[in-house]
Amino acid sequence: MPELPEVETAREVIQRAGLDHVIVDVDDSDTYECRPHKPGEIRAALLGRRLTAVHRRGKSMWCDTSGIGESEPAGPALGIHLGMSGKIVITDRQGNEIEGGDYWERGRDLGDHRYTRFSLTFADGGSLLLIDPRRLGRVRLDPPVDVLGPDALKITPRQFRATFSKGTAPVKARLLDQHAIAGIGNLLADQVMWQAKINPARPVGELTSAEVSRLLKAVKSSVQSAVSGGGVHVLPMVAFRVRGARCPRCGAPMAHGTVGGRTTWWCSREQA
Repeated sequence: MPELPEVETAREVIQRAGLDHVIVDVDDSDTYECRPHKPGEIRAALLGRRLTAVHRRGKSMWCDTSGIGESEPAGPALGIHLGMSGKIVITDRQGNEIEGGDYWERGRDLGDHRYTRFSLTFADGGSLLLIDPRRLGRVRLDPPVDVLGPDALKITPRQFRATFSKGTAPVKARLLDQHAIAGIGNLLADQVMWQAKINPARPVGELTSAEVSRLLKAVKSSVQSAVSGGGVHVLPMVAFRVRGARCPRCGAPMAHGTVGGRTTWWCSREQA
C-alpha cells in the first residue's frame, strides 16, 4: 500500500512526464474518488490549464496549475491521494504507458485501464491516469495539506524531539499520526521501531533522549532506503512480518499484536 516512498515515486512520474501539457479533457465522473466535488466540477476548474509543479508532504501529493491565459492568475491546486492501491500512469496518444508502468508488473496487461478512476487528457493526446483497483484514493481541489505535520524526510531534530518528548501515546501511534509527522504508514513504522530497537507500545513520554535520537535516525534512514529502493517492500524487516518468522538481526521469534489500532510486528528479544 502506498506510503511516503510510493507517493514520492508517483510524484517523480508526474515531474518527469506530466507537467506543462495543456489539459483538454478531464474525467472526474467517479463521485467517490472525487468527493466532495460533483461530476464536472474539477473538469471545469482545470480545462485549458497546465500542471506546472508537483509537490509532496508525507503521503499527500498535489500539483500547481497555471492560469488559462498569459495574464490570468494561477489555477487551483490539484490534490491526488493514492489511497491503498493507487498508481499514477502517464500514457502517450496511443495509450502506451511511458511513465509509471511498474503498476503492470503485477500481472496485468499493458493498456488495461479498467481501474482508472480519474484522468487528465493533454493537448498532445497523452494522458495522466490515476489507476486505483481498490477505489480508496482521492482527488480534490485545494487539498488541506497545511494540517499535516512535517514531512518525515524533512522533519528537523528540534521538531522531532518536540513530538516524541511527552505524552502517553504509544510510539507507533505517534509515528502513524499524520498531524505529528507526515508520511509513515504501518510497514514503515514497524521497520523504524525494529531498526531503533524500541518496543512499539512504549509511551512516547518514557523515551530517553538517546532513544529519541535513535528513533529519528531510524526514520531518516528507513525512509531514504525505501525511496531509493522503490518502496517499503525493500526494507529488511518487512518480509519478516509473518507467523513463524525470526528476527533477521538476532534470530529471536518475531512477536505480533495490535498497537495504535494496527497490526504490529517486533522482535521479542531486542524490542521487549
